[in-house]
Amino acid sequence: MDRKSRDVFAARAAIMKALAHPTRLFIVDELSRGERCVREIQTMIGDDLSTISKHLSVLRGAGIVRDEKRGTQVFYTLSRPCVMNFFSCIEKIIHDQARERLSLVGGGRRGQE
Repeated sequence: MDRKSRDVFAARAAIMKALAHPTRLFIVDELSRGERCVREIQTMIGDDLSTISKHLSVLRGAGIVRDEKRGTQVFYTLSRPCVMNFFSCIEKIIHDQARERLSLVGGGRRGQE
C-alpha cells in the first residue's frame, strides 16, 4: 500500500473510530432530526455535562458535527448528514446477520426433530 492510500484509509478509520461509541451514535442519530443544544443532549443521555462535551468534541474533531455558540448555549448540527447513509448500511448488515442466525437456529431445530 502506498503512502497516499495509507493516509486515506487512516482518515477513514479516524472517522469510524469517532463513531464507534453507542453514545456518539445516539448523538449523531438525534442530530439527524435537527440541531440540539448541549443541555438537550445531556438530558436525553443522562450523563454529566463534561462527558457529553467530550463526546461532542470527538465528533467535532472528526468533522461529523459542527457547533454554533449563541449567547451562553452551544448548538450542534450534523456537518455531513450523509453519515446517515452509513447508518442505513449498518442496519442492513445487522438485519442480514439476524436473518442468517435465525436460519441457522431454524435449520438446527428441524434437524433435531
